Amino acid sequence: MADQNQEILFAKTLEYVKQVAKDQSGIITKDQLDVAFAPLNFQPSQMELVYDYLKKQHIGVEEAVDPEEFMTSEEINYLDTYLKELEALPKVSDGETEAITLSAMAGDKAAMARLTEIFLPRVAEIARLYAGQGALMEDLIGEGNVALTVGVTMLGAMEHAAEAQGMLVKLIMDAMEDYISSLNGTHDENQKIADRINKVNDQARELSEELLRKVSVEELSKESGITEEEIREAIRLSGNKIPYLEGSEDS
Repeated sequence: MADQNQEILFAKTLEYVKQVAKDQSGIITKDQLDVAFAPLNFQPSQMELVYDYLKKQHIGVEEAVDPEEFMTSEEINYLDTYLKELEALPKVSDGETEAITLSAMAGDKAAMARLTEIFLPRVAEIARLYAGQGALMEDLIGEGNVALTVGVTMLGAMEHAAEAQGMLVKLIMDAMEDYISSLNGTHDENQKIADRINKVNDQARELSEELLRKVSVEELSKESGITEEEIREAIRLSGNKIPYLEGSEDS
């Protein structure tokens, strides 16, 4: 039970640390880590493993991780081109941005549109933080831009411009994280399907080689212990292309 509690505490601590780093633009200090992990009594070698894990999550200790470490040359070129295109947008000062944000908070639609433009480069820079996690750079930017477009219409409840801008950043980051999570979920499901097909295919091949002919669903089920329903589902998922089974299209 003690080991299980330790694992639960470790998992919760990691999630807490990741959230703190997220709120600090992907950076966390060693002091913050020491405080967070103090209850776990980790040795220096164990903390080094934590540092490695955080780096893979694009979280820097004391200083930001270089996002380009996780980007392909194609992504770097795409992002450079995209940011150069955005340079054509009119430049605004911090004071002008604050004024536009306040107007957007008051419901001014023109200000909302202008604030969206101002934040487009920020979306692209945020996307860099999520490179190398299974999503294409252009898709991350697309998800962030959609969140931004919706977000500028939701600022009425904010009291200060800085608070409103912080909310937009959070919405953008959340959208990118949700998109990455959805892709990982799809990958996991596709892997499960592939595993089921491969299991049936391998068992069918072994029995087919033993009998020197294709085998029926009933025969395979009896010999392998896989239910007939599971076998037929695997056949369907494979597009009826398990060559060792009777009725396959691959004759």
